[in-house]
Amino acid sequence: MGKAMESPKEQSSYTVEQLVAVNPFNPEILPDLENYVNEQVTSQTYSLDANLCLLRLYQFEPERMNTHVVARILIKALMAMPAPDFSLCLFLIPERVQMEEQFKSLIVLSHYLETGRFQQFWDEAAKNRHILETVPGFEQAIQAYATHLLSLSYQKVPRSVLSEAVNMDGASLDKFIEHQLTNSGWIVEKEDGSIVLPQNEFNHPELKKNTGENVPLEHIARIFPILG
Repeated sequence: MGKAMESPKEQSSYTVEQLVAVNPFNPEILPDLENYVNEQVTSQTYSLDANLCLLRLYQFEPERMNTHVVARILIKALMAMPAPDFSLCLFLIPERVQMEEQFKSLIVLSHYLETGRFQQFWDEAAKNRHILETVPGFEQAIQAYATHLLSLSYQKVPRSVLSEAVNMDGASLDKFIEHQLTNSGWIVEKEDGSIVLPQNEFNHPELKKNTGENVPLEHIARIFPILG
């Protein structure tokens, strides 16, 4: 016989992660998962697995869906970029819900981030501040993603481009750059104030290891008779 379903009292002794692992399709854990989303917001933590589990339960019980909680899940997923969490979550949300104004706005924001159109992103974000401000740390997370994307694309980035990407200028931008100089190895050029970003295999392709170049000659010599 299968394992009996735990009573609410027994379930209360589990953490949310354990509840998700033990019985992810049990509708009785739905309130725990909703509370956990709000806990993630206040504590600035994140659990994609728990959030996906909640969205799946909403699919089975659509009348219990809390769109306020769903919006928070999507905002947290945006904050996890460049991970594909937003798309994974969106896939589990019914199209009729996606057509609501707040979700249409979040989808537009996701598109701007994915395509690196930061000026449009910040303009759109300003129009939806009432939604985004409910999740602390949103702006800082997107700024971190923006600098990550710049580091993959630029060896040296003009101050104006950085300003647009992180939506900062003046003293706040100076403070942001100072922090990156200390913690991320940025260098500011004295001539024009542009920022030299640390080398990586994306902004310096010559650093990328080419495994083909590392194949010993004797291995290649063995392959040719086989091909012949």
